[in-house]
Amino acid sequence: MSLKPDKKSDKGKRWMSPRKDGTRKIKIPYHLVVTEGTKTEPNYFRGLKNAINGKDGLEKVHLEISGEGANTVNLMTKAKQLVRSAGNPYQHIWIVYDKDDFPAENFNSVVDLCRIATEESGETEYHAIWSNQCVELWFLLHFSYFHSDISRDEYYPKLTQHLEKIGCGSYKKNRDDIFAVLLPKIQTAIKNAEKLESDNIGKPPALSAPGTQLHTMMKEFLPYLDNAKA
Repeated sequence: MSLKPDKKSDKGKRWMSPRKDGTRKIKIPYHLVVTEGTKTEPNYFRGLKNAINGKDGLEKVHLEISGEGANTVNLMTKAKQLVRSAGNPYQHIWIVYDKDDFPAENFNSVVDLCRIATEESGETEYHAIWSNQCVELWFLLHFSYFHSDISRDEYYPKLTQHLEKIGCGSYKKNRDDIFAVLLPKIQTAIKNAEKLESDNIGKPPALSAPGTQLHTMMKEFLPYLDNAKA
């Protein structure tokens, strides 16, 4: 029995099995998250993994997380290497990276590289999950809509202000509880990120400042997050 409603795009793929009442997954979905950061982002996604699978020992989603410390195009190369060496096929590959000071051409090109890799695979979907300027924008959107293009360092005091208001201390990079702290506000973050996306229509990622695609990833996992609140 499926642990999540089937997506139309999944039908007919090798991890699906036909039955009289429609289609169903014959095994849990496999996801690979490859991040530019080696601590902040992996900590966040480990929190996601723990929230999905809980403490009951039932693995609803197989989520592998790799903090590579590579940038943009090199991150895509690392992801493909991991896919080739994997023992199990992944349904989704999430390439998570920040704008930082990387050249616009490199930053934008990952979107096309993911599209090409998906077309070539036919089975695995590659996703370019970029943030401009940084992943802390996604964290801040849990509290309010924010559309000013500021440096990455300016996000930290703003996050501290919001976190202190809810009794969760100050913001520090590499907090290992950041996903759990932000989870109750994830619906707000998705709505705010979608508004930013709408404001940035027609702009390439490098010019979408601020902007992020993390909401598209979180929407994939939202059905598994029983404790997510509006």
